[in-house]
Amino acid sequence: MLPDGSFFSAMSSETPHKKDSPRLQVVDPGNEGAARALPNATGPEKSILSSMMQEPTEYIGAAVEEHLAPGHFYIPAHGTLYEVLLELYEKGQPIELVSLTQLLKDRNLLENLGGPAELTAIYTYSPTAAHFQHHLGIVKSKHILRSVISSCTESISKAYEDPEDVQAFLDTVEAKVFSIKEDSEVQGETKVGDLIEGVIEVLQQFMHNERPLEGVSTKYTELDRMSKGLKPGEMFIIAARPSMGKTSLMMNIVEHVAIDQEIPTLVFSCEMSAQQIVQRLLFSRARYSMANLRPGLQPTKEELTNILDASKQLKAAPLYIDDTPAIPIGDVRAKARRKKRDSEIGLIAVDYLQLMRSQSRQAEGSREREIAEISAGLKALAKELNIPIIVLAQLNRGPEQRGGAPRMSDLRESGSLEQDADLIGLLYRQEYYDDPTASGDDNDQDREANQGKAELIIAKNRNGPTGNVELTFRKELMRFETRAAEPHN
Repeated sequence: MLPDGSFFSAMSSETPHKKDSPRLQVVDPGNEGAARALPNATGPEKSILSSMMQEPTEYIGAAVEEHLAPGHFYIPAHGTLYEVLLELYEKGQPIELVSLTQLLKDRNLLENLGGPAELTAIYTYSPTAAHFQHHLGIVKSKHILRSVISSCTESISKAYEDPEDVQAFLDTVEAKVFSIKEDSEVQGETKVGDLIEGVIEVLQQFMHNERPLEGVSTKYTELDRMSKGLKPGEMFIIAARPSMGKTSLMMNIVEHVAIDQEIPTLVFSCEMSAQQIVQRLLFSRARYSMANLRPGLQPTKEELTNILDASKQLKAAPLYIDDTPAIPIGDVRAKARRKKRDSEIGLIAVDYLQLMRSQSRQAEGSREREIAEISAGLKALAKELNIPIIVLAQLNRGPEQRGGAPRMSDLRESGSLEQDADLIGLLYRQEYYDDPTASGDDNDQDREANQGKAELIIAKNRNGPTGNVELTFRKELMRFETRAAEPHN
């Protein structure tokens, strides 16, 4: 029984069509037990069947293009009739009342439909097919409403069973609703002529070496060249040891995407608060050193102007931050879906993977299994929402032990991350490892040469080349900038 006291009971004595959902009705005790039928439109169902029987070539084809299925019909017998019409249409066989009646009789389906009289009534139901598309839309809309009711009814039933993994249950419920929406959308064909201009434009861009990116620009020229932009459905992992600057690099990309390109962006920060992130974004954007933040600070007029300009840009930016600590992957999926629906986000950034959690029972007691589920979940989310996802990750102590640049195998719980990621960048700054206490001309020269130098080592690129992206890290501004490649001797 539902919280309001209502309950569900069987609605029809008819045998449901094999592709139909069960026929249910809601009984409302508050209205003297009156039954509430599921949303339906039997008249429009008969109308579109009538049009298809009278002009099969025109209207069965139109129904196929609209992805009409037998399960869309409320009356199971109507769905059966449509299935037979579809079969005859696909085989190229003629459709007319006499032979159709005989075929249904031979298959013992005619009586379920109501006999020859009912078939004739359906055939003559619509004297004109002028309203076919309108009636077809009504039939599909009622099916969507029934699907929502069916999904919610199933969810209510499972909720009363008190599932142990509530977050996973919520994610399943939301996924069902989104699948109903996706199933209701129809992709139409495109006229070739409408695409010709775009193809010619691409050709001209190649001729002038101006081919645009296939995805979202990061602003780092070499990274954009190698990746062709952060493409929809791909997961980009930026991995580094602590204090290497990976959060700064991620937020520099986010800043460029959300402010400069005005692409709605969602950031999940498991480590820093939203206030800290905004503070860093503001002063980094204004090129104002956070080292100046101390009691009695007096920024110059130019610095204050830069800060005010940056604050206006940030305020107007379509940038959203969720700073839930140790956020479960199920929550990330649910929140991202809603933000995609409400704000049409074009990029997600996560800081960082090892601070997230999976609440599935299989992940209990196995950190490697938990990381694998989180990684797979983020990759699946990128594909589902068709947007790129940047994910920060920690490296193990391999670089310190070797005293050199990181490798892809240094990723903690690396197996699943290497498999799921489309692009993996290992951030490295040699100055981080330079010993400040060491003296001597050679050491001093090395430290000076390494000052500010950084590399993003593209260790995996599923759709392009690997190699190094040369960067300069301005620590006081928390900014990575493109560094010109050094000449080789």
